Amino acid sequence: MIMTVSRVAFPGRSTEGFGGDVKRRVAEYFEQRGMSDKANSLMVLKTIIAIALMLGPYLVILIVQPPPLTMLGLAILMGIGMAGVGFCVSHDALHGAYSSRPWVNRLLGLSFDMTGANGYMWKITHNVIHHTYTNIEGVDEDLSVSPLVRLSPHGPYYWFHRWQHLYAWAAYAFATIFWVFVKDYKYFLKKDIGPYRDRRHPRSAWLALFATKALYYGWTIILPVVVLDLAWWQFVIGFLAVHLTAGLILGVVFQLAHVVEGPEFPTPDEHGQMQDAWMIHEMRTTANFARGNPLVCWYVGGLNFQVEHHLFPKVCSIHYPAISPIVEQVAREHGVPYNEHKTLRAAIRSHYRMLRRLGAPESAPREVPAAA
Repeated sequence: MIMTVSRVAFPGRSTEGFGGDVKRRVAEYFEQRGMSDKANSLMVLKTIIAIALMLGPYLVILIVQPPPLTMLGLAILMGIGMAGVGFCVSHDALHGAYSSRPWVNRLLGLSFDMTGANGYMWKITHNVIHHTYTNIEGVDEDLSVSPLVRLSPHGPYYWFHRWQHLYAWAAYAFATIFWVFVKDYKYFLKKDIGPYRDRRHPRSAWLALFATKALYYGWTIILPVVVLDLAWWQFVIGFLAVHLTAGLILGVVFQLAHVVEGPEFPTPDEHGQMQDAWMIHEMRTTANFARGNPLVCWYVGGLNFQVEHHLFPKVCSIHYPAISPIVEQVAREHGVPYNEHKTLRAAIRSHYRMLRRLGAPESAPREVPAAA
C-alpha cells in the first residue's frame, strides 16, 4: 500500500523551546565577539589552497606534460582538489554563507559549474528540498539518487540491494561522472522534483546550463586532448581518475550526515503533517562526525558539522567548530538528540552497517510512504 499526501508541512515555528534558544545563543556568540558569521581570512586562505589543489595539477599536466604515470598521480590529486573546492568553496557560496555580498557568493558559486555540475539545480534539490525535507522518503531527492542504492527504510526494495553494502562505494565513485553527463540534464527535463509539480525553468537557466557545461567539457576534455600527446585510452584513464577520486570522496562524505545509525527517517501522517517542528526534525535526521579531527574539519569545509549546517546554512562553515558546542549544549538542555560519530572511521563503519541493514530482504517495506 502506498500512502500519498498532497503536501508536507511542519508544525508552526516558535520563539520558545529549542529553536528559539539555539538561535539566540548562536547569535550572541557572534555579537559578543563583534564577528561576522561569513567568511574570514582563514576561509579565504582555504579557498585559495583548495582552488590551487585542483588547478595546479591540471596546469602541470598541460604545460610540463610529465610521464603518463606522473600524470595519473596528478589526476588523482586534481580529483582530491575538485572535491575540496566543492566542500570548501562552492557549498558555502551557493548557500549564501560565504559573503554578505550576493555578487561574491554568485561569483564563487560558479566554481560549482566549472567542476561540471549546475549551481541553479543544486540550489533547488539541495538548498531547498534536501534542507527542508531531510530524510523524508518521496520528497528528499538525496534519498533517491539511484535505484542501485537504497538509502531509506521506506524506499522501494529490489533484490540486488542485498549486496549494496559491497558495491555502493563503486556507485559513489561514479557520482560526479553521472552528474557531469546525465544528472543535471535529467533534472532539468523532470516535471516533478521533490515537492514541486510541473516545475519549469527560466530560459536563462537553460542557457547557463548549456554554456557552463560547454566550458567544462572544453577545459577538461577538448583542451587536454588537443594539447597532450596521449593515446585516447590514456586520456580516458586520467579523466576517470579525476572523477572517480572526487566522486568517491564527495559521495561518502555526504552520506555520513544522514544515512548512518542515529538519524531517523520520519514520515508525514495522512494529511502530510510532520510530528516535529522543522528544527527538531533536522536534529533527528542529521549527524556530525569527526568533530575533533582538524584535517577532516579543514578539508570537508564543515560538512562534518552537518547538524550546525542544517540549522544555520547561512553561517559560513569556518565557524561551525566554534558554535558546535553551543548547539550541543542547548540540545542537551532541551532533551533534543545530538547525533554524532566521534571519528571518520566510525562514521564510515556506521554507513556500511546501514547499507547492509537497508539491503536486507526483511527490510523491504510493506507500506511505502510516498509524499508528494
